[in-house]
Amino acid sequence: MMAAMDLVIQSADLPSDAVDAFRVACLARRVQRRLNSARLLDIQDDADTRKAAAALAAYWKCDAAFVARGLKLAEFRLLALDMDSTLINIESLDEVAAYAGKGREVAAITEAAMRGEIADYKESLRRRVAMLAGADAALLGRVYDEKLRLNPGAEALVRACQASGLKTLLATGGFTYFTDRIGQRLGFDFTRANELEVVDGRLTGRVTGPGGGEIIDADGKAQAVRDACAAIGCPTDRSIVIGDGANDLQMLRLAGLSVAYRAKPVVARQAAQALNHSPLDGVLAWFDD
Repeated sequence: MMAAMDLVIQSADLPSDAVDAFRVACLARRVQRRLNSARLLDIQDDADTRKAAAALAAYWKCDAAFVARGLKLAEFRLLALDMDSTLINIESLDEVAAYAGKGREVAAITEAAMRGEIADYKESLRRRVAMLAGADAALLGRVYDEKLRLNPGAEALVRACQASGLKTLLATGGFTYFTDRIGQRLGFDFTRANELEVVDGRLTGRVTGPGGGEIIDADGKAQAVRDACAAIGCPTDRSIVIGDGANDLQMLRLAGLSVAYRAKPVVARQAAQALNHSPLDGVLAWFDD
């Protein structure tokens, strides 16, 4: 028997007119309204309804997610997040490069890599980091203090998952300087990131993976999800994975619930759900209380 489906619509400011339009178009039997979201119950999950919901979501600039009735957050065991432009508001390497006077050159490579236009992520990362050779390592601290902010809803999402018994993983092609600090701040159980080499207070322009190993790329992020799930004794389909760029696709494919957050088109097309207008804790609206 097919599970009963609901439609959850949400945005930072969801007007009542939008809720009414969805209710009529999708033939919802009942509506549960919250401040910035609404759950339309007993939706017919067919191609016409999905097409109508997508059109209305685009018109009202809101997120629309078809979700199974009765789904509980506690059914999952792991929350895994990408860092740059997902958990946090910046691409950290681009910001370091900007302070070092190499911002335009590095950002161009980053954007191409995140769109999936550069197949070899490791090589793209080496090229970008090499441009920073000789830069003062104190620039990392400036970026953390002056530029880095958690994206809206990030802390609320992490705390809610922790309260429901989920373990948390921060997996990134970024750097341990940032994951160490964010991980401690939010209480992440696992982190996986690359390491920038620093000698005499200067960046050398070299980067490695954890402990001098292989650079963390899409494969490495997916392996981080596998390793975290193995450590807590669950299959990867009991994970929620959230990302925005092409190098998140492999770990998103492992998830029981994959979420594209303000994502590049290549990611949005492949993730199960997307948050284009709502904060990160919009994920919580998909679960029954």
